[in-house]
Amino acid sequence: FFFALFECELAQFCTAPGSKKAMSLQSINPNAASVKGSSARAVVTNASRGLAETLSSNLGPKGTMKMLVSGAGDIKLTKDGSVLLGEMQFQHPIAQMIARAVTAQDDMAGDGTTSTVLFIGELMRLADYYMRDGVHVRSIVEGYTLAKEETLRFLDTFKKPVTQLPSENREAYVRTAFTALNTKLEPSIAQDLAEVCVDAVNCIHTPGKPIDLHMVEIMVMQHKLKSDSQYIQGLVLDHGTRHPDMPRRLENCFILTCNASLEYEKSEVNAEWSYTTASMKEKMMRAERKVVDDNTRKILALKREVCTEGQGFVVINQKGVDPLALDMLAKEGIMALRRAKKRNMERLVLACGGVAVNSFDGLTINDLGRATAVYEHILGEEKYTFVEAEKPESCTVLIKGPNKHTLGQLKDAVRDGLRAVKCTLDDMCVVPGAGAFEVAALCNLEDYLEKAQGHVKIGVRAFGEALTIIPRTLCSTAGRDDAAYVLIELQEAHKAAKKKGTDECFGVDTSAGGITDTNVLQLFDSYRSKRYMVNTSAEIASQLMLVDEIMKAGVQRGGRGPGPQG
Repeated sequence: FFFALFECELAQFCTAPGSKKAMSLQSINPNAASVKGSSARAVVTNASRGLAETLSSNLGPKGTMKMLVSGAGDIKLTKDGSVLLGEMQFQHPIAQMIARAVTAQDDMAGDGTTSTVLFIGELMRLADYYMRDGVHVRSIVEGYTLAKEETLRFLDTFKKPVTQLPSENREAYVRTAFTALNTKLEPSIAQDLAEVCVDAVNCIHTPGKPIDLHMVEIMVMQHKLKSDSQYIQGLVLDHGTRHPDMPRRLENCFILTCNASLEYEKSEVNAEWSYTTASMKEKMMRAERKVVDDNTRKILALKREVCTEGQGFVVINQKGVDPLALDMLAKEGIMALRRAKKRNMERLVLACGGVAVNSFDGLTINDLGRATAVYEHILGEEKYTFVEAEKPESCTVLIKGPNKHTLGQLKDAVRDGLRAVKCTLDDMCVVPGAGAFEVAALCNLEDYLEKAQGHVKIGVRAFGEALTIIPRTLCSTAGRDDAAYVLIELQEAHKAAKKKGTDECFGVDTSAGGITDTNVLQLFDSYRSKRYMVNTSAEIASQLMLVDEIMKAGVQRGGRGPGPQG
């Protein structure tokens, strides 16, 4: 979309010599160009507004989707703002800067990407409107700064505390995850995955320790329907056993997690061993074999020592296991997996307990983990191994779907849902969604205008008006063409609730139309995403408004004459 936008913006100000627009474009050197003054402001404003208009139709549960087609012909369907900004290629520097800043916010908060882009675009549009009427840019920037600080203070009073953990007050966390997922998926699927996200974060959460979402494995399986996606209380490994006689299912298992080779390995340095007779060669081969056999016998001895009737034994090795060792383990009824991925070794220890050993010397029962069940699932030519534990500290979200498009869409949505639950658990509070916060902040800024003095009132008023882009866009994507009237109703409802002293928070009802109390529908956004939206948007817009010159430098290539080159 923005492949050639920057070049076009520069070109439209480069007209015949002597014209007013041509005066704004000056040659710095034969291969560079510069846009100054109002022309530079127009380039910046058009870029931010163009990016906002591109994403505006994706906002909310009724938003439409975008199809991204790569140079290789790969197709991706999504309405996730973070995915769109990450996948699209920008040549316009302003759009590129906004995209990078907003996607960084998504990594922290997991939501609010599209809202932030819309808010930046509206702030730039209103600033350009006032500056065209002669208002100095510093007046608007100072007003934006005051309004941002006041809005953040209001957010701390507007938030709703969550005083309990997911195990005690599950509904608040589920509704927060549902609000984040409902903007990207169908409501029925969003509800199921919201439950899955809460279970996953609750599994890895330990009071007093930071939450590491890397301990949640997101495994995709192209199988059945997306409604069959589920939470696994343990790990799912994307490979299985390599011996036909090994058991396919074991219950009440001991788990040996190791990173030690059970196969002959070549030396890391160049070495040569010469022999003169066949017996010398046979002796060397027996010595090599003895090392692997001795390690395998140590595992067999440990299995006989700890296992009783009805108990199983599983070996999961990050390194290799040769065929003879696999045969010895299979005869003893041991399930062995080799070449396990490095990222799963730490998760296995957290899920099952025990220690990831690097040697088979001195193995004891304290080195072993426990699992309630270990079983293999074969899907076509692919194998999956499920390791389920009783009280794991690492888990898996198993995503199922009939095709790659569905799997990719679900995977992106689950990541946002996990971050939304994590942020709620870290902040212990939520914020009413559906545009309720933005309208309430607008009403608060109208009261704040009475305290503000001087020319900064213009910036404060513009900031409050820009906040309404969220409820107005929600109305638009829901198919309503009376956003202005809905906005008036929301303001009146908020003022009436404030006058009565109730805790009602009114937002846009995208399903039934009109306005609704978000507390009744339990539509909650994470506190962190709203705080980042207000802070990031104001900072980026203020920086962009202060740009009074854009310089594009070029490099002269061999055989080409002077002129602006990218």
